[in-house]
Amino acid sequence: MPGTTDGPTDDTVDLHFLGNATVLLRYGPLTLLTDPNFLHLGQYAYLGNGLLSRRLTEPALEPEDLPRLDGIVLSHLHGDHWDRRSRRHLDRSVPVLSTPHAARRLKVLHGRERVAGLRTWRGFTLRQGPVQATVTALPGRHAGHPVLRGLLPPVMGSMIEFGPAGGPPRLRLYVSGDTLPYDGLDEITHRFPAADLAVLHLGGTTLPGGFVVTMDGRQGAELARRLGPRAVLPVHYEEYTVMRSPLSAFLTEAGRLGLGDRIVHCPRGHHARLAAEPGAAPAVS
Repeated sequence: MPGTTDGPTDDTVDLHFLGNATVLLRYGPLTLLTDPNFLHLGQYAYLGNGLLSRRLTEPALEPEDLPRLDGIVLSHLHGDHWDRRSRRHLDRSVPVLSTPHAARRLKVLHGRERVAGLRTWRGFTLRQGPVQATVTALPGRHAGHPVLRGLLPPVMGSMIEFGPAGGPPRLRLYVSGDTLPYDGLDEITHRFPAADLAVLHLGGTTLPGGFVVTMDGRQGAELARRLGPRAVLPVHYEEYTVMRSPLSAFLTEAGRLGLGDRIVHCPRGHHARLAAEPGAAPAVS
């Protein structure tokens, strides 16, 4: 699909996929960053309880190359979503929206003051000039087994609604976070109309003992079918040694479910532009 290099209008979100689950979102003058991960190829992310994972790719940008940020949306506090380079180099004046668990630790252990811990279904609005983005925390579950859930940090999905300041939303982006599918996610469709774009964290992350803690290709495609977004952007795959489910597995399963025409094929370092026009397909450049 043809892409353009002009800045996004008030009814267009520009998504710059930087790698792993890190996406730079620009809507008019407002800029958000999701799950910042700037470790380099060969560096290790700490996943808790003594577990490390080596990065297999390079990030598309360095922290110092980022534009001015209005907010950071952090799904949970893991080393491949908030790493040591993010901790050191990201502007401390930028608000971070995350789970209450992550917010407490960012304040106490990392010394960040502008942190909002959002409980499920609670929202926080960021404004910049004539536009705004409201981030609502959604359900998420990092593991299936209750014991394993107790060993992993709580995770949230997010619904990010872009629109004019004080006005109705024009574009809705669902960001899954590192969740597995479960019945609690069905409530999302009851509370929100179908998202214009679903950003799905995939990869089939597998811990010792064979425990899968992020969606594999089959699970990701099934969640896309259940939520019914207009378009789907897969992220968080083939980036770390613990990720065992390749992008091709998701694409195959999405095609089998009749979702192939909804997939946004946006490799690391590229842009996808999503317009509010009904039926408009995202343009990739």
